[in-house]
Amino acid sequence: MAEPIQGGQVISRASSILRIVSENAEGVSSADVARRAGLTRPTAHRLLSSLAAEGLLDHDSDRARWHLGPELYVLGSLAAERYDITDVARDGVQALARETGESAFLSARRGNETVCLVREEGSFPVRSFVLYEGVRFPLGVASAGLVMLAFSADDEIDRYLARVPLEANWGPQHSGEAIRRRIALTRETGYAVNPGLILEGSWGMGAAIFDDRGRPAWALSITGIEPRFRAERQPELGRLLLEQAHLVGQRLASTPRHASRG
Repeated sequence: MAEPIQGGQVISRASSILRIVSENAEGVSSADVARRAGLTRPTAHRLLSSLAAEGLLDHDSDRARWHLGPELYVLGSLAAERYDITDVARDGVQALARETGESAFLSARRGNETVCLVREEGSFPVRSFVLYEGVRFPLGVASAGLVMLAFSADDEIDRYLARVPLEANWGPQHSGEAIRRRIALTRETGYAVNPGLILEGSWGMGAAIFDDRGRPAWALSITGIEPRFRAERQPELGRLLLEQAHLVGQRLASTPRHASRG
């Protein structure tokens, strides 16, 4: 028997389902949604069907896969005027890809996660595919999430690391002690380095973009193979990241609709 769900729990579970579906461009099955959301299959199916009835999801009956629905497109288009910074930041992403030869990205903070919004391929033929549009990582994981966490307030970092089991989900290199060491180094240099912690041999670097309250709300990052991120090259890559992040921040400051989002 499916467990009853009420009140705020319904909203939380529906939001979780929408995020799960959003991370799978090819669609996702009901069974996968149930597993990833920690729900029974009847409960997952009931929520999926309800979201589809509102136009928030779409079901491909031929392939038995769920996709984001047309109503989300409408809502997203309306919200973009207030939240979307891709037009402002795209030049910076393209400049990083052009000047470094690596894949470049724009990510945004959403609660305790980062979500990749823009990807631009560089000229170097060997690439890393850890990041792509729509992928989410917890704060502290990947260079974008690390740099946004690093420049958060100390008490916020303490609370986050105390309640989020990064080590359990991402391995010993994401223990509280290990992350604090990387936070200290990030604050010293101004940019974050991810030395192949998500996928061996795939490195990344990131720089934060701050909102009008001085909070790290977005990040520019680059990824590539380890030989492209040797210690002697990192300062130059870091300089380019910080330069473009600063330019994006200046553009945002002159665009009132991108005020702080809370």
